[in-house]
Amino acid sequence: MAKFDGRIAVITGGAKGIGEAIVRKFYAEGAKVAILDVDAVGAQQLAENLDPSGEKVMGVGCNVVKRDDVKAAFAAIMKKFGTVDILVNNAGITRDVIFHKMTEEQWDAVMAVNGKGLFNCTQEAWLIMREKKYGKICNLSSTNSSGEAGQANYSFTKAGTIGFTKSLAREGGRYNINVNCVRPGVIDTEMMRAVPEKALEDYIDKTAFKRMGQPSEVADVIAYLCSEESSFVTGEEILVAGGYIYR
Repeated sequence: MAKFDGRIAVITGGAKGIGEAIVRKFYAEGAKVAILDVDAVGAQQLAENLDPSGEKVMGVGCNVVKRDDVKAAFAAIMKKFGTVDILVNNAGITRDVIFHKMTEEQWDAVMAVNGKGLFNCTQEAWLIMREKKYGKICNLSSTNSSGEAGQANYSFTKAGTIGFTKSLAREGGRYNINVNCVRPGVIDTEMMRAVPEKALEDYIDKTAFKRMGQPSEVADVIAYLCSEESSFVTGEEILVAGGYIYR
């Protein structure tokens, strides 16, 4: 029996990068998966690639900042699959710039996606999970939640994600809802490849393994946190960073 047989998983920002790896992992482990992404075409293409029949995977265009979009997405998921068991909040953006040059627009954009988007999607799933007294939620934070030059906006939201996770874990236990988060480090994604070469080399050199992690390595940890294997684990923040930093 696969790890997620009979489970319905919602992955935000699932069209590419770490999100795509999470989608592929959950699907391979037997879940029916809803891919939410602002890139509707990308989400639908991935869904069709994995499941041409359309019975087990659906791609949904969704801007997580817009509550009406999120409500419509969850309504479509409920209509097709009937429930939500798992939510992985992967959607996020960066707008990196040194603080004295950071614009209000750059600050607000990151707050909106990484903050309000997290709230919108989690609350829609929470209402379903609370009623059924079952749920697994995994939020993506970052090693840079500890602070990084040029990322005051991003670090603010990713530190907040950890506090958000711990608060909901306190509330969710009585409803059999586990809430955890992962903090990826230097992962081989399009976003990381956009980092200047010298900076990327420095990041890699700080890891114990002297390499970037793979999106699949993050997905494996998330799958554990969303499975019955972690039934007594909640409120945790797990580093998937290859020794880049330690707790």
